[in-house]
Amino acid sequence: MKVMPGHVLVAGAVVVSACVFGGPPMAAEQSPPAVEQRVAALKQSIAESQARLRKYEWVETTIISLKGEEKNRKQQRCYYGADGQLQKVLLSDEKAAPPSGGRLKRKVVANKTADMKEYMESAANLIHRYVPPSPADIDSAKKREKVALRPGQNGRVRLEFTDYIQQSDVMTVDVDAAANALVALGVNTYLEKPEDAVTLKVGFGALPDGASYNAQITLDAKAKNITVVIQNSGHRPVGQ
Repeated sequence: MKVMPGHVLVAGAVVVSACVFGGPPMAAEQSPPAVEQRVAALKQSIAESQARLRKYEWVETTIISLKGEEKNRKQQRCYYGADGQLQKVLLSDEKAAPPSGGRLKRKVVANKTADMKEYMESAANLIHRYVPPSPADIDSAKKREKVALRPGQNGRVRLEFTDYIQQSDVMTVDVDAAANALVALGVNTYLEKPEDAVTLKVGFGALPDGASYNAQITLDAKAKNITVVIQNSGHRPVGQ
């Protein structure tokens, strides 16, 4: 099954309340060149990791919970096909036990399940718009002066994007300043309207060749009491 390209820096989903490190933005007279350099370095890091990840396969585990109760757990083998598109092969799909009770109760639960499935499809599309960050969207934010460079902690710097995909959203990208490696990504956004708030938290891992991948993505849709966790693990060269 094909999915939208770029999942890997998902798998890369990956996650994210956008908690900003303390400290004011860098001085205005220093921001333009600093932001320019960091944006260029971010795009380079993403491109290099994407190229390296095409040589790997891995297992993606998706866990969907409603009101804190796990409803579905699915595992898929992921790899890039000859056409350059990400492929997924289902390994297991464990759903919660069907509800007991009368016909009316089962119908209500079935309707809720269908609504949740539709919502999750919309949420998945939303994830792919942010993870991994698209070079075109990064450039657009830079041209609109919607990028700020903020001081970080422990050798990190943070790029903060506002109105990145839609009005009033915020995306933050934490980068190891020395290694130019992605460490974390956070998003505060929404689906159809601002009241339908959604947060993403993405934690990145690193492979032996230096490629970054989204080790875990967590989507939290508080308005629907839905949480989705996507874990990527077991990376190995294709064919081994």
